[in-house]
Amino acid sequence: MSEAAKQPVIGYAGMTHLGINSLAAGAERGFTMVGFDPDGARTDALARGELPVVEPDLPEMLARNAGRITFTADPAALAACDVVYIAVDVATDDQGASDLGPLKALLAVVEPAMRPDALLVILSQVPPGFTRGLVRPGREVAYQVETLIFGRAVERAMYPERTIIGRADPSAPLPAAYRRFLEAFDCPLFVIRFESAELAKIAINCCLVASIGVANTLAELCEHIGADWSEIVPTLRLDKRIGPHSYIVPGLGIAGGNLERDLATVCRLADQHGSDARIVRAWIANNRHRKDWAFRRLQSLVLSQRRSPKVAVWGLAYKQDTNSTKNSPSLALLSLIRDVEVVVHDPVVDGTAVDHPRLTVAASPLEACRDADALVIMTPWAQYRDADPAALAQALAGRVVIDPFAMLDAAACAAAGLQHHVLGRAL
Repeated sequence: MSEAAKQPVIGYAGMTHLGINSLAAGAERGFTMVGFDPDGARTDALARGELPVVEPDLPEMLARNAGRITFTADPAALAACDVVYIAVDVATDDQGASDLGPLKALLAVVEPAMRPDALLVILSQVPPGFTRGLVRPGREVAYQVETLIFGRAVERAMYPERTIIGRADPSAPLPAAYRRFLEAFDCPLFVIRFESAELAKIAINCCLVASIGVANTLAELCEHIGADWSEIVPTLRLDKRIGPHSYIVPGLGIAGGNLERDLATVCRLADQHGSDARIVRAWIANNRHRKDWAFRRLQSLVLSQRRSPKVAVWGLAYKQDTNSTKNSPSLALLSLIRDVEVVVHDPVVDGTAVDHPRLTVAASPLEACRDADALVIMTPWAQYRDADPAALAQALAGRVVIDPFAMLDAAACAAAGLQHHVLGRAL
């Protein structure tokens, strides 16, 4: 069998959110996969089907393809791989700065274990200039832009819109095994220089943040002038310059860590090279302002009106369909109401781990509302849409429902006598 026709073996090093979902997609596409992580307890748990992350369809996909996947803490297993991805999640601090230490430590273990003819691919998000620093004689290196979206990680890994690849020499042909693997995902391939690919990921996220900033700014105006942003959004999506998939739904500020990191990276690079990043700093300021939207409503409607209020909070994850709480607006809210009695519910996140002196955890959304003066829905989990406003009105002691993402039906809330507060909508 020729090298071009040979079915390659693909390795992923770093069994974190990015690595696990990417590996599962490769197995679903029919490839033999090796999932390496130096943490043996983690790889043993993965082999048993115990996942450290929550994603729709991920457990089923891994179980379906178990025969194609080897989870191991032995780096020697990577010698069987034609392509090895470094796919560890890169953590960020509260200022959006990346901690590349674990990635570098993983590289130091992985690269010596690889065959000399195997391709090393950096899938973890790194700052511009990082991958070129790995180039040396005798080792093929590439950078591939990851497309992970928490809560949609399987979908994104299986059906990428395009694959962006950084190479030291973009005109050089891709290694046969790598091309065969990428072509299995049936999307356009863009091969560009390392720095362009590294910056492309940042550019994508900056465009998303810009759209979110527009939506948040104008939605806030809607709340004051009697307009409804949800009525405006469909008209924007039909404009070809904006498009049907644009990020123009208002939110409670960006969270999760990745977008914040990219904004911080742009500011740092701009400062180093004398470029203007004032617009990016404006997005950062707008993001901070939006995180407190629910608190400002709660403060004016409930906390300033009652001596010993009780508040129900639905949702702790930073978004639906994930167990991540990185920069979660819900946790940010809880940090501002530490002297308030709070009852929380989240279908995935363990509320007992939340640092709040007066917090209890409810077994169901409705139970959380018993005798509460207000309900605040901070994570748009799909199951919250099924809540009956009439039942909520009976359970609640107060009438205030702060529902940023319009999970509940406005007419039903009004009929139940609830004060329904939604992002971008005037009362």
